[in-house]
Amino acid sequence: MIIGKPTAPDLMLTASQLREIRTRLQSDEHLDDLAIDFGFADQSELLHAVALSLGLSFIPAGKLSSDGQGLEQVSAKLVHRYGVFPLSVDGNSVQLAVSNPFNVAAIDAISAATGRGVSPVVCLPDELNRLIKSHLGVGAETIDGLLAQQSEEEGAVELFDDLSFDGSEDSEAAQQASVVRLVNEILVEAIDARASDVHIESQERGLKIRYRIDGVLQKQAAPSEMNRFRNAIVSRLKIMAKLNIAEKRVPQDGRIKLRIARREVDIRVSIIPMLHGESIVMRILDKNNLSFSLRDIGMPEHIYDTFSRMIRMPHGIVLVTGPTGSGKTTTLYSALNEIKSEDTKIITTEDPIEYQLEGINQIQVHAKVGLTFAASLRSILRHDPDVCLVGEIRDLETAINATQASLTGHLVFSTLHTNDSAGAFMRLCDMGVEPFLVSSTLEGVMAQRLVRRLCKECRQEYTPEKSNLPEDFPYRKFEAKGEKLYRPVGCQKCRGNGYVGRLGIYELLSSNDEIRRLASVRAPGNEIKKAARKSGMTTLRDDAWNKALNGITSLEEVLRATKED
Repeated sequence: MIIGKPTAPDLMLTASQLREIRTRLQSDEHLDDLAIDFGFADQSELLHAVALSLGLSFIPAGKLSSDGQGLEQVSAKLVHRYGVFPLSVDGNSVQLAVSNPFNVAAIDAISAATGRGVSPVVCLPDELNRLIKSHLGVGAETIDGLLAQQSEEEGAVELFDDLSFDGSEDSEAAQQASVVRLVNEILVEAIDARASDVHIESQERGLKIRYRIDGVLQKQAAPSEMNRFRNAIVSRLKIMAKLNIAEKRVPQDGRIKLRIARREVDIRVSIIPMLHGESIVMRILDKNNLSFSLRDIGMPEHIYDTFSRMIRMPHGIVLVTGPTGSGKTTTLYSALNEIKSEDTKIITTEDPIEYQLEGINQIQVHAKVGLTFAASLRSILRHDPDVCLVGEIRDLETAINATQASLTGHLVFSTLHTNDSAGAFMRLCDMGVEPFLVSSTLEGVMAQRLVRRLCKECRQEYTPEKSNLPEDFPYRKFEAKGEKLYRPVGCQKCRGNGYVGRLGIYELLSSNDEIRRLASVRAPGNEIKKAARKSGMTTLRDDAWNKALNGITSLEEVLRATKED
């Protein structure tokens, strides 16, 4: 098939416009809305302009066709997963119809599957869906074909608990072979993609699946026929999580324990009724990816040395602060792993217990029966511990119990929600703890965030324009030491994202006489921060800049995760 490229010069887009379109397409924005915002008559004209600007061909409505021979090289599974279609195979090249030319992961996957180069051609989404349906059919048979190609060894999902079915219509639907394989495929794909969360959302237009990979949500292509199985998918996951499939009006929480391809995985399931049906979020805890080591989480050497001394103190409080999902639990687990020994009794109280740690006694909080953080901490102190970990200081009672525990000779670890390390002192005082108690017991505060690691296979070195850099960028250091900046590109290894994995950025405030004096008089956080910086504290922003200058992360990640000091 030979398709001529358009030549209309008025359709050319600038590089910044293309970047914005790519970002908004990744956010699942509708093409019609994009067309209006960019001044095009419709989505056809928008895609025509994008194709022209990228040097690709555009196939107008009614012109898309294929003889089906490309499907001999590309499986139906890949076609449905990425929403693409192989139009033809010519020697070492596959002509691939795409509706999103920025989907590098799809192009790389087809190239890897066929061992050939890929020549993308751009077409309308409706035209592409029509072609897929005409060659692969619709309904359950399509999904059966999509999922059956995965070998049993590769995608075997083994549940630790037996499932119970009540004979209802929902229960019967959840046992269909197509539904079982479809749910298994969603879980296997999420784990292979290193996703931390799976979002299955019921929306007006149907079911949407998104994976949170390295902290960023990414939409996953799925066959439109999946919408027919929406209720069955929800029921299947409810049964797996031991939830009430008949209850559709109130939120429910459950847990699934399973083994996928010989890997033990815990999944926390949260189901909430929304406007267009129940939506599901699953937090994946992959035990095979555990690495609770302070050496492996990106902590700079000087911060590691100070923190190592801090967590070995005989008594006091050590806090880790940051927003939800910033790696606080991983840091605390790593600290406990570092100090645990046969002559140290360590007890934790958590909500929930995310990972089971060998050699450490862990308590699951149950607020409904009165086992709160505060109540469990009181009981822990009668259990002769050396070190206590309180999952979070949420209220005055827990805060007071923690300070009393430190005053009676115990080392207490916990977390707190503050924007930086200096804010922890004021936060405890605001809860109602006496300032003199805060100043005398709080030994140190670690504030942290997570940034994405640049993919080493495809990161691209570049020299930034000084005028485009933020005011606090360490430009003198950048020039004097000949440091390098890198930006993300995207390849098969990183699934087109430009990033693989995450690491922490850290700000460690170690209490000294001046900081204790300021805390005792309820000095504001900015004064405590100034005193800490004078004593050598590296801020979150400083650590992030250092990691960017070392080529570990990007300028964009620094700006996303931190603010100017």
